[in-house]
Amino acid sequence: MYAVVEIGGKQYIVEQGSVIKVEKLDAPEGHFLEVDKILFLKTDDGSLIGSPYVEGAKVRFKVLEHGKDKKIIVFKYKRKKNYRRKRGHRQLFTKLEVENIVLS
Repeated sequence: MYAVVEIGGKQYIVEQGSVIKVEKLDAPEGHFLEVDKILFLKTDDGSLIGSPYVEGAKVRFKVLEHGKDKKIIVFKYKRKKNYRRKRGHRQLFTKLEVENIVLS
């Protein structure tokens, strides 16, 4: 069984036991988080497509950790104008583990 979940405006494919990294959420480490924005759900019996979300479906996550991703370099350059800008960015993230997928 797997599901397509919307978290923070982005879509993720999750199944039981999988670990995903999403943009930082306001949830303490070790706590549980329930998401009911399920766009698609594939079960053994068939599949359910939401319009926009599947009714009665929830995914329960456990918050594993918060942190920062690897640094990416943003370099802007315009030739012949002596314009160069070098910036670094580290995105904050939350690591979630899927506890279970429930369809009531």
